[in-house]
Amino acid sequence: MSGWTSAEKQLITAATALAPSVHNTRPWVLEFHDEHISLYERLDRALPHHDPVGRDRLISCGAALEHVLLAARFLGRVVDIDPRHDRAHPDEVVRVTATGRAEPSDGDRRRYRAISARRSHRGEFAARPVERDLRRELLGGHDVDGVGLRPVTEPGEVAVLARLLNHSALVLRADRAYQRELAAWTAPVRDPSPGAGVSSATRRVATLPWAGLVRPTTAIPDVGFLADRLSRELLLLVQTPDDGRYDHVRAGMAAERTWLTATDAGLVGSVLTQPCQLHEVRAGLVESLSLAGFPQLLLRLGHP
Repeated sequence: MSGWTSAEKQLITAATALAPSVHNTRPWVLEFHDEHISLYERLDRALPHHDPVGRDRLISCGAALEHVLLAARFLGRVVDIDPRHDRAHPDEVVRVTATGRAEPSDGDRRRYRAISARRSHRGEFAARPVERDLRRELLGGHDVDGVGLRPVTEPGEVAVLARLLNHSALVLRADRAYQRELAAWTAPVRDPSPGAGVSSATRRVATLPWAGLVRPTTAIPDVGFLADRLSRELLLLVQTPDDGRYDHVRAGMAAERTWLTATDAGLVGSVLTQPCQLHEVRAGLVESLSLAGFPQLLLRLGHP
């Protein structure tokens, strides 16, 4: 295969910049070579209080990787993924190698076009439930090996989730180091550029579950009230069989592919990863929901 053209590099880089990331830190770097693209994680974008083991950073890299793959396929490239485990380059996450050419599928075209439309929705969803056929499409459409999407729909399960989210919110609201780190990564503008931190507008979303990022002023409703709110949403728990480096990457890939499919279908959503940073919350999800793997994040979807 011939190398990447300047136009291809520009399109892939622009698409990757729009991937969601923890605190909008954009913790990755792309490096183009003749036949492959290397994706590196940016260790200088670490969040030691929010993300002490770098799980969310790798989930973010997985979302970025999904954008790289979509953009490459949109350009007519056939690509393979090579996870990296090189001790000489521990920050290299994956290589994307061009192996041929083919027309992109209709699904790839639609998801690629959804990249520019996808946004984190921090408000309440409409009362209209997500249609059954669309739910089935979202649950079965991510096609990332080793990643499962677990809907949380039964009243008892939603009550468990509400209790765990309530606990994590109370812990994070009182964690001064976490709050200082979040404040440092809050941009002074409503629409910060990729990598510049979270929007100042998130400060005005002052109640769960829509706040997403818990601040000292976040209102935390009681568990019953929170469960009632959550019961009106489509809640998908992303889980992996193991909890290693590439499991986190694949979780980010699957979540972003599902989110882009939902965006193409007219839905809006947001991702919650903060609760899974607390050991007791992850353990509670595994035990209470009888999960077969490790919960990595919660994807909230609904009609705007």
